[in-house]
Amino acid sequence: MKTILITGINGFVGTNFTKNWNMYHYLFGLDIHQPTKEGVNRIFSWDEMGKIPPVDAIVHLAGKAHDTKNQSEAQSYFDINTGLTQRIFDYFLQSDAQTFIFFSSVKAAADTVPGDILTEEIIPHPVGPYGESKIKAEEYILRIKRQESRDKTKKIYILRPCMIHGPGNKGNLNLLYNVVKKGIPWPLGAYENLRSFCSVDNISYVVEQLIIRDNIESGIYHIGDDEPLSTNELIGMISESVKKKAHIWKLPKSLINPMASVGEMLHLTLNKQRLQKLTENYVVSNEKIKNALGITKMPISARDGMRKTLESFR
Repeated sequence: MKTILITGINGFVGTNFTKNWNMYHYLFGLDIHQPTKEGVNRIFSWDEMGKIPPVDAIVHLAGKAHDTKNQSEAQSYFDINTGLTQRIFDYFLQSDAQTFIFFSSVKAAADTVPGDILTEEIIPHPVGPYGESKIKAEEYILRIKRQESRDKTKKIYILRPCMIHGPGNKGNLNLLYNVVKKGIPWPLGAYENLRSFCSVDNISYVVEQLIIRDNIESGIYHIGDDEPLSTNELIGMISESVKKKAHIWKLPKSLINPMASVGEMLHLTLNKQRLQKLTENYVVSNEKIKNALGITKMPISARDGMRKTLESFR
């Protein structure tokens, strides 16, 4: 049993970690709101950090999520994703905790995947304040880690998950679910794009292993399910979940591409940038973390994890 401090414990990922770990570990939380939470000994506010008892590990989830509508001020990302991370990492270095796990994002590495698959070897090139604020936090951790010489036993992990999904998930996956549920056709079926996702159960397993095991090297790890899913596959799974026929229109690309160009000029919903985001491949390798853990596959397959998520929407 380990004593674990989870920042952002009231969020989607923190809530799922609590459900998965509370029977086996002693949990504390750090968050803006401090309600009682089943399975958590106590949730502290950020002003109460001095009152937190000694812990074995800190899992830093707290952060500002990617705003796909681009309505958030850029500085707010750096205040939270960078500034808050610096604060909690400095706290970790002064504490007795031996393990620090920072939740970054694949968007800190690349907004679009160059080549066929995204690996940890890529030179980071984030686009936009979300990815840029995450990479700034990563750079701070790595810089201070190199300078810090007092305690070489501390383990420090930077995780870059793909889109995490599971019970309680909110975001683009919910939007697509509601579109399919209403019977609205998907007009971009001609684009067989593949995307990597990450089941919250798989990432929960990975993080727990990093905490309880002493033989996993510190570093940066991309986290995702083993198999990517195409948008067409995902729509088919959603249709199956809501017990409706999938309406996938394979309109010719020769028609869609000019429409997007016109939309660019007229500032319509479908423009070239949005078409690219909806149809591009974004496949992420999880081989490095699996090799570090000594496993050949994640505990839950991509399709089984997605089915569990979709069932929770019902």
